Amino acid sequence: MSATTTKPTVSLKSDTLNIATDEYALLTDLYQLTMGACYVREGCDRKRASFELFVRRLPEGFGYLIAMGLAQAVEYLQNLHFTSAQIEALQATGIFANADRRFWELLKNFRFEGDLWAVPEGTALFANEPFLRIEAPLWQAQLVETYLLNTINYQTLVATRAARMRDAACDRITLLEFGTRRAFSPQASLWAARAALAAGMDATSNVLAALKLGRKPSGTMAHALVMALSATEGSEAQAFSAFLEVFPNSSLLIDTFDTIAAARNLAEKVKSGEMQVKGIRIDSGDIAAISKEVKALLPDAAIFASGDIDEAEILRLKDLEAPIDGYGIGTKLVTGAPVNGVYKLVEIDNIPVSKKSSGKQSIAGRKQIWRSFENGIITCDRLTHISDLPQSDEQPLLECIMHNGELLKSLDDLNAIAKRTRNSVKSLPQAVRNISEPETVNVLVDVTLGK
Repeated sequence: MSATTTKPTVSLKSDTLNIATDEYALLTDLYQLTMGACYVREGCDRKRASFELFVRRLPEGFGYLIAMGLAQAVEYLQNLHFTSAQIEALQATGIFANADRRFWELLKNFRFEGDLWAVPEGTALFANEPFLRIEAPLWQAQLVETYLLNTINYQTLVATRAARMRDAACDRITLLEFGTRRAFSPQASLWAARAALAAGMDATSNVLAALKLGRKPSGTMAHALVMALSATEGSEAQAFSAFLEVFPNSSLLIDTFDTIAAARNLAEKVKSGEMQVKGIRIDSGDIAAISKEVKALLPDAAIFASGDIDEAEILRLKDLEAPIDGYGIGTKLVTGAPVNGVYKLVEIDNIPVSKKSSGKQSIAGRKQIWRSFENGIITCDRLTHISDLPQSDEQPLLECIMHNGELLKSLDDLNAIAKRTRNSVKSLPQAVRNISEPETVNVLVDVTLGK
């Protein structure tokens, strides 16, 4: 009998798809790894390469984007590595049978050793302006594309929607992020909550996100509580009383059965001194008309509206003089037309390169964005090669965040990012801030780029 044993097939199969830090390296598209193996075979894997992440066109109906997701990009780059089990699992696929042995050595010893340039989170950007640039050995700069696009694209979408909603509502209105059940995944719900807070929303209902971010979660109740307690305790009024006994400062959801009847009943209890009502929430119906009736009955209660609210609806309700004190916003905040960011090679071994495909061109060379203001309003953005000098009134937007894999400075907290977001929006020309049919800022591209 042969003493030879067959090595078991390596498998990372699991019924759970939650992401652990140790799994970052494999959270990528296959072609990042196959290209890396090819770079090794051709002996160019260590050549210095620069990739920039940008959008060619703004999403329809947007005049600007708010850059977001840098903190998660940094955290990813700092923790990125391959475990021996992951390397063995890749080898077991058979896909890399012809890969050079040195490719596996690169994976085994991998730590990100490049530079990261980025605009600060909360900065308003326009088409063709880099959100970030990676300068690193070619195979490393290639590997990180997928994850960076994922976090920057999604958080930028949510942050931009949140900034537009804040701009429509103005600063005095409370905006609550209610999007967890509509976000594209549990992971996305955490990123959405962060992006919304960093773009100026006041709180999130996502308990995990709030506590991880050092915030207090915020929310009210669902119709199920009103229906359940009404059925078991005798009436909607008793359901409200039961909830307020436990959470005396909470808002009551009053549109389960008859919104005006519920408000009238609560008004009687307030008048008799039986109850204090700090706030109510309306989730359906003609919110403008209903809110006015409710305000007449409960003048001291804050009124919150929810139910497919977006920036256009906020403006509509404002125009109708609806007495709304705050909004709970979910679906229209965390979903929508995607931010179609791309990540393109712009320089390799000091050689500027660009994509020439029809409708998908890129601009060669490492860039800096120079921004000019007049009376606090953006007048011009200019893209130049990173080595070019600014004009007298210009400010650079891209900063070196990481050098040789090391973080150069601490990142901003959510309050600082939210302040920058609001200031960024206020610095935009009014035509760019318009919710309906906005204009955008034309970015001047220096003629020497790529030469």
